[in-house]
Amino acid sequence: MPPGETPPLRVLVTDDDARFRERLVRAFVRHGFDAQGAASAEEAHEAARAFRPSHAVVDLRLPDGSGLEVVRELKALDANTIIVVLTGYGSIATAVEAVRRGATHYLAKPADVDDILLAFAGATLPSGQEAALTHEVPSLARAEWEHIQRVLADCGGNISQAARLLRIQRRSLQRKLAKYPVPK
Repeated sequence: MPPGETPPLRVLVTDDDARFRERLVRAFVRHGFDAQGAASAEEAHEAARAFRPSHAVVDLRLPDGSGLEVVRELKALDANTIIVVLTGYGSIATAVEAVRRGATHYLAKPADVDDILLAFAGATLPSGQEAALTHEVPSLARAEWEHIQRVLADCGGNISQAARLLRIQRRSLQRKLAKYPVPK
């Protein structure tokens, strides 16, 4: 690289959804980034050591671990790495933990490359995303609803298994699931 020329920005996209990950990687390349993808926490750790990204997009839930561990690892490698955590299961507790571990921003899925670039730049987010980051503490009923949905997703939709993990009767869980989602 000639003297005076800045190195290309490098972004590591860590998400277990292959289509989403590849779409983001292509979008970042179109925006002038040197982009690479990883499907798991282990792949992200290996890629981060070799690739040394300046920016990262990390899914909170990965098949072999938590995205929060990836955030911690990226910050340990380079404290200046700008990290955006994405999740389909947004909650105040995970947002606080992600930021505590070094994430710059926390966005709810679906987020596109423009939302992520705004987060990288520290710009004001679109009103819907901004509300997701600054909303009030959810009600207890809403927190319960989100927890039930998360456990049910972890059980692959198996209501009996989810009821056992939640330690409630299967029929009680079915009644809770029959209700509409609790408003935020």
